[in-house]
Amino acid sequence: MDKSERRQALLRAARTVFSEKGYHEAKVDDIVALAKVAKGTFYLYFPDKRSVFGELVRGLFSRLGGAILRVDPSADVEAQVKHNIRAIVAVLLDDPALTSILLSHAAGLDPAFVKELRAFRQEVKLLLERSLADGQRLGIIEPGDTELYATFTIGALKEVLFENALEEQARPRERIVTALYDLLRRGYLRMDAGRAAPPAGAEGERGERGERGEASRARAPATGDAAREQPERPSPARRRPRAKGD
Repeated sequence: MDKSERRQALLRAARTVFSEKGYHEAKVDDIVALAKVAKGTFYLYFPDKRSVFGELVRGLFSRLGGAILRVDPSADVEAQVKHNIRAIVAVLLDDPALTSILLSHAAGLDPAFVKELRAFRQEVKLLLERSLADGQRLGIIEPGDTELYATFTIGALKEVLFENALEEQARPRERIVTALYDLLRRGYLRMDAGRAAPPAGAEGERGERGERGEASRARAPATGDAAREQPERPSPARRRPRAKGD
């Protein structure tokens, strides 16, 4: 087994140990026992338990980023949105231990790691915010505060995943996907918007252009039929000079 394979074996073992015992109760001894390597081998790759967990977290974040695809409003928007929800749910449900620790308040963890977890959650939120902002530009997300939209979405997803973990029999994934989609469709999703939304400020610019156009037409000389309807007025330069007796 080469170094790369041994590292991956340690990560797989750590993932299993965290899943069974949680972060706080997991020990390096548990990880090396499952990976069937000496404890010294573990420290050749990772300085401590927190570092191996951090690498698992970064892998999870990378998979989340790859799961969200940019929606094409000219295609089947509903299918694409459901695909994104399905992919995100799959990433999180495939790593129940990491997900539960990352979405929890991390009670009992050391302060330095709690700080890292908060930073990770913020990265996830920013990733969703950027996706929502992109959706607003495409006209498939209602105008509004994308930060709050992201908070609402993560909160709903968090509760669903927590309940799913506590149930003796987990809900079918497609049921979760459908329920989340229906919730978002009644919220900030604009499924009736078949066209891209105008850029911010475009309506105001068109209004200003329209007002300027009206003003220009009001100042412009009449032409065509409008010109024929205007009463003829003598030009000041062509008026006959008044005689003294007039």
